[in-house]
Amino acid sequence: MSNKLTTLEIYLEPSESRRLASLCGPFDDNLKQLERRLGVEISYRNNQFQIVGEAHHALGAQNLLKELYVETQPVRGQVPDLEPDQVHLAIQEARILDAEQQERFGKEIYVKTKRGVIKPRNPNQSQYLANIVNHDITFGIGPAGTGKTYLAVAAAVDALERQEVRRILLTRPAVEAGEKLGFLPGDLSQKVDPYLRPLYDALFEMLGFERVERLIERNVIEVAPLAYMRGRTLNDAFIILDESQNTTTEQMKMFLTRIGFNSRAVVTGDITQIDLPRGQKSGLRHAIEVLGKVEAISFNFFQAQDVVRHPVVASIVEAYEEHDAEQNRIKAKQEAERKALADQQRDA
Repeated sequence: MSNKLTTLEIYLEPSESRRLASLCGPFDDNLKQLERRLGVEISYRNNQFQIVGEAHHALGAQNLLKELYVETQPVRGQVPDLEPDQVHLAIQEARILDAEQQERFGKEIYVKTKRGVIKPRNPNQSQYLANIVNHDITFGIGPAGTGKTYLAVAAAVDALERQEVRRILLTRPAVEAGEKLGFLPGDLSQKVDPYLRPLYDALFEMLGFERVERLIERNVIEVAPLAYMRGRTLNDAFIILDESQNTTTEQMKMFLTRIGFNSRAVVTGDITQIDLPRGQKSGLRHAIEVLGKVEAISFNFFQAQDVVRHPVVASIVEAYEEHDAEQNRIKAKQEAERKALADQQRDA
């Protein structure tokens, strides 16, 4: 927050305790959402509210309080409860945070762990984190070792710690198990654990094993296979779909339409490592083609030079890319030769 702070006061009239309680929400949750999203501090006594923050944000919060208080007017003698999704939509429609401020906030994301502070290590990673903050749905696409999954988990932990979301949901298509998950021993979590191990490892590093276990027990962190997302609407959540290159087009559409109010989703994948049956189109490839112009969705493409693992990993990725490019050139040449030969035979 800037050093140039403004303090504004507002009296909400008429002063009615039931309407004020509806405005603030249970345990002041609605006010806390305004504070988190706008970077202000709000205190109140009866119908007197005080707002401290940067002038632009403080004025925006003041106007939102007035607008939201209007929404608490009694209907047939009953004061309606102001829901979190109404607060979320009011903030979105107000457009108080401009793109430059949102991008700056995105690049300031960090998570303190036992191994230090997690920060972006190259421009692509910085933009990736900024896009996660600024967009409802963010795609991170690229080779192994570029940090796309690790940074998505870091952003999810950051959002949970800041109380911007109430839970984290991790999902991944279990290609090898498919519909046979029911035949595997153990409960649901144990059945899908092998497929979600990279996500677990990142969580354990950032939050510690014991805390992650406690959060899972309380359903603050939920782990489920992609097939179990059908029919759900996910509000107040940070959702990560990992290994999305192995989704079908139907599964990807199903997942993307689960997103609810005040939720963010990050979809990660590597289109060079598709394990779907031959002839079946990847949902990730299809999403790139279909959703590229949707403003609320961002696409981030990582390259071999963005690899942040052991240097040999970048060399391996580059070698495979060169090999694939050479194979594609050979195939194109062979196809052209076959076509030329067919044309000659037809003319003859």
